[in-house]
Amino acid sequence: MELSKIKRVYFVGIGGIGMSALARYFAKRGCTVAGYDKTATALTRALESEGITIAYNDTPEAIPAGFLENDSETLLVYTPAIPKDSVLLQHIKAQGITLHKRAGVLGIISKGMFCIAVAGTHGKTTTSSMIAHILTDTGFGCTAFLGGIAANYNSNVLFGKNNVLVVEADEYDRSFLTLFPDVAVVTAMDADHLDIYGDEQHLHESFHLFAGQLKEDGRLFVKEGLPLQGIHYGLDANAAVRAKNIRVERGSFVFDFDDGYSRIKEIRLPMPGQHNVENAVAAIGVALSLGIHPKSVKRAIESFKGVKRRFEKMVDTPQHVYIDDYAHHPEELKACFAAMRSLYPEKKMTVIFQPHLFSRTRDFADAFAEVLRTADQLLLLDIYPARELPIEGVNASWLKDKINSDKVILCGKDSVLEWVKNEKPALLLTVGAGDIDTLVAPLKAILSDV
Repeated sequence: MELSKIKRVYFVGIGGIGMSALARYFAKRGCTVAGYDKTATALTRALESEGITIAYNDTPEAIPAGFLENDSETLLVYTPAIPKDSVLLQHIKAQGITLHKRAGVLGIISKGMFCIAVAGTHGKTTTSSMIAHILTDTGFGCTAFLGGIAANYNSNVLFGKNNVLVVEADEYDRSFLTLFPDVAVVTAMDADHLDIYGDEQHLHESFHLFAGQLKEDGRLFVKEGLPLQGIHYGLDANAAVRAKNIRVERGSFVFDFDDGYSRIKEIRLPMPGQHNVENAVAAIGVALSLGIHPKSVKRAIESFKGVKRRFEKMVDTPQHVYIDDYAHHPEELKACFAAMRSLYPEKKMTVIFQPHLFSRTRDFADAFAEVLRTADQLLLLDIYPARELPIEGVNASWLKDKINSDKVILCGKDSVLEWVKNEKPALLLTVGAGDIDTLVAPLKAILSDV
């Protein structure tokens, strides 16, 4: 399908962070855009305010007239997060109309563009957002599709003045193999999505295939320690692109950057955690490889406001600190907890965690238990199923037994709010990738009302 011919686009699952970015992109191009999602959210309401029609009923009638034309002017996009038994999805398939995954559409858009793709089982949203911000802030320019809402722009899509594309390359379902980047970053290759890959070896094979799709003379930035050939970056002295002299000053991480050619001193990153220093090192390396001046890169990094739900500070008063984060994998939780401890070493850390997917909870139960055990107080919500059906025996109570600590309380959403209202914890962290974000506003209100 040719991008220039597309006039109508329908999204099945338009409320997802990646799908909504595509919806905004096509609307900006002047296409007629509509979509379906299960429930209304702040994001779907924002899309509607931008002129995009959205239905919330899983019926064929949700599709406006004209969107079921099997022609070169109509594009139908779906997300694997939509259940396979969706009535609307089955109706489209019954018409014999071609359905495209989000990743395939990114492949269509990226043709003919200079593509910067960021892949990794975690870290890709923050890293791609940093790169997009540097390119935008310095005037270099780019179009960007991000896996989160970049706080500097309050959007998950940026529109640039040139032919450069920054995209988050999703390893789920091998989606990133639709991309052929000029510059690529691989931030992590920890085992995940084992419902798709089966084991870590097959996941690694996919990352090797992704790296092999780099264009001739392209650059591949790889986090130090990962089994891929490329320009290695990180905090290790052996990394070709690295951070040095890392320290915490007034809530920010300060470090020096060195790639053997350029040295940038005293970079102040307004985000906590050594994992974010690593992300910044990758983003700086990419920007310098494009010829952007080091001083401009430094200014851009220091003005980066982060990504919503990535260690987002919701309350910060002398009495209470409340931070919300998207972490949903044991390694992400470990990094998030470490950042919390580094910033607030004297405070008791209360964590509200919502496990995401029955299969992920099952596959990494021991690793989840190990890291969750380190919380001073843990409020454990039910598992968010997303696209899955329940797995017998895998539930929050089962995970609580694995954690084996008297600091764990099983909670529903209402009882969580009541507990926080009564206890008013000094340091609160909400983590998870499901619908735990619906608790953020009421929790913020409770802890702000001192």
